[in-house]
Formats: sequence, C-alpha cells, structure tokens
Amino acid sequence: MKTMRFWLLVAVLVSCSQIANASIGKTNGTTPDTLALAGWQAGQTVTLEAVEAFGGLDRCFAAEPIPDHVWQRMQGKTYKENPHIGRKDLRHVRVLHWDYDQKIHIGEMIVNQQIADVVVRIFRQLYNAKYPIQRMVLPDVYDADDDRQMDDNNTSCFCYRTVSGTNKLSLHARGLAIDINPFYNPYCRKNKKGTLLVSPQKARKYTNRNGNFPYKIDRQDLCYRLFTEAGFEWGGNWKTKKDYQHFEIKLPR
Repeated sequence: MKTMRFWLLVAVLVSCSQIANASIGKTNGTTPDTLALAGWQAGQTVTLEAVEAFGGLDRCFAAEPIPDHVWQRMQGKTYKENPHIGRKDLRHVRVLHWDYDQKIHIGEMIVNQQIADVVVRIFRQLYNAKYPIQRMVLPDVYDADDDRQMDDNNTSCFCYRTVSGTNKLSLHARGLAIDINPFYNPYCRKNKKGTLLVSPQKARKYTNRNGNFPYKIDRQDLCYRLFTEAGFEWGGNWKTKKDYQHFEIKLPR
C-alpha cells in the first residue's frame, strides 16, 4: 500500500512539472516577436504567430495618412515640392505578402487616397491566395531610382516623376499606377530603327511571354484579374508598347 502511494505521488509531481514547463514555454520561450510589425519594417519576414500576437490580419492591411517618419524619408526622393499633389492626397498602405519562400513578408507603398481602400482590398486577396510578390518597400530605399528598384524586383506605386524620355507627368506621380514584380514583367517597345528597348535592361529574356517563369503576369493571372476588375488598365494590353508590370487607373483631376 505504501509503495502504491509513493508511485501515485511521483506521478502527480511529474504531471505538475510538465504543466509548469509548458506554461513557462508559452509565456517566455515561445512569445512571438512582433517588433518588425510594430515598427512596420517593410522587407522583413514574420510568422503567423507574430501576426496573431500583433492583433491579426485586419490590423496588417490598412491605408492611413502618411506618418511623419515616412514623410521625412520621401523628401527629395519620391516626393518633391509640386503644385499637383501633396501629402493629404496620398495614403500609406500597409500590407503583408507571400513569396515563393513560403514566408510572410511585410510590405508598404504610397498610393493616391482615392484608390487606397481598393488597393488594400486587392493585396488582401493576393495574400489570401498566397500570390508571390518578392519585395514591396518604398522606392526611397533606392533613392527613387527606378532602374535600381526594378532590378531588385520591387513592387511600388508613388514616385513623383515624369514618363521616361518625356516631360509628361507619370501616373506614378499621382499615386495612380502600381508596378508588380517589375524585373520579371518588364517594359518594352521598339524604336524607329526597330530596336527593342527594354527596362530594366537585365530583364530582356522576360520580354518573351511564351515561356513559364516565376512572377509572370498574363491574362490568366490572379493579379491581372483583380486589378482589371477594379478598373485598372494593364500595360501588357497596350499595342505600341508593353509594360507587363504596370497597372494604372485614370481618375478625374
């Protein structure tokens, strides 16, 4: 009888120890790191557990007035003083996105306030479908150099600039054009001599749209469907030139 009581006591002590250890693991050892989300560090990866600890997906998809620290980063780079568009006309969009690495990445972009909610909804749908986007940081990271960010396959929207080779303002300058995975979806056109001009230049092989390759946008693509259903025009449908990365929407001034 004493032996039985002894082993019952041992079993109880072991059980209590396991429960205590599990509790310690939950409160100390496995607490999700939400610092990247709290500081919204675009380009960083996070776990599903961190997203939940941060407040869930709804908190990670939002369009808000541009925070002061973001606005300061933009000065002299993507934003220049002009009579056409100001801070109040723009919104800071926060989203999450997947890539082929099967990790969740933090993304951000600046868009026109008139399309901000639509853009958030589209990227939420892309996230839900695990649509691959390699990178989504502000072009200011590249000093607003379009060639550099395209070479890095960076998805972006606002940049106060003209259309390349012209004095005409780009729709990017109004936050009404978005370039998705640009390295694999280049801009291309033939000049008067018949020479094919490609931007970015290193992406020339991706002007052949017959093959299968990562990040490719075509008319069967989910990204194409969501943006065009929302009223955006796709540069891949243009006749005299092609801009496979480009989605734009024209709104009344």
